Amino acid sequence: MRNMTSSGSSCRGIAAIVGVGPNLGRSIARKFAHEGYTVAILARDLGRLSRFADEIAREEKSQVFAIRIDCSDSRSKSIAISSLGAFLCAQQVLSGMVERGKGTIIFTGCSASLNGIAGFSELCCGKFATRALSQCLAREFQPLGVHVAHVIIDGVVGPPRGPPASSQGTWVGEQQQMSGGGRGRGDEGCTRMMMDPDSLAQTYWHLHIQDRTAWTLEIDLRPSNAASLY
Repeated sequence: MRNMTSSGSSCRGIAAIVGVGPNLGRSIARKFAHEGYTVAILARDLGRLSRFADEIAREEKSQVFAIRIDCSDSRSKSIAISSLGAFLCAQQVLSGMVERGKGTIIFTGCSASLNGIAGFSELCCGKFATRALSQCLAREFQPLGVHVAHVIIDGVVGPPRGPPASSQGTWVGEQQQMSGGGRGRGDEGCTRMMMDPDSLAQTYWHLHIQDRTAWTLEIDLRPSNAASLY
């Protein structure tokens, strides 16, 4: 199922954002729509996606599709979403990108992509695997014109243009709503500023438009008052 709001604007290409929520995913979708792309936003909650699609299409005068997708299974949801889901999504778009000789695939990770965290074995295994997938795909497909990058978001992503860090946010990769810090990360999380998803979306856009003589394979992002966790 899908929801579409269209306009007469010309299309520069198609951007598909998988796992869209109210913060980072929505901001990335809005940024690419603003730059003239037709956007497909994908997640499990079609009702919420449809609202996002209508909002972005109206604000950016763009064409936006809302498509329900579920990359998990009943056996191991975190691992399935992080690794198998990422693999299957990349598999769907790579052949077309190779045929055209261009395209961008960006995976999103977190500090669990690099370090094991007590109590989060499923999350870390999935994120480790996604990072390895991005490296393998980059080495295989970048010579064919496909830019593959991995973004590590080390912090709490707040709402777009939202309030300061005392408000509720989401630890990227954990798919949980938390207030202040996260489980297993210590008390320092309570004083860390939230990350602006619109600013993060700018980084995703810059990765997409990088010249192929200087492609980024991996980049890590964190707020200015955060000490490195790895």
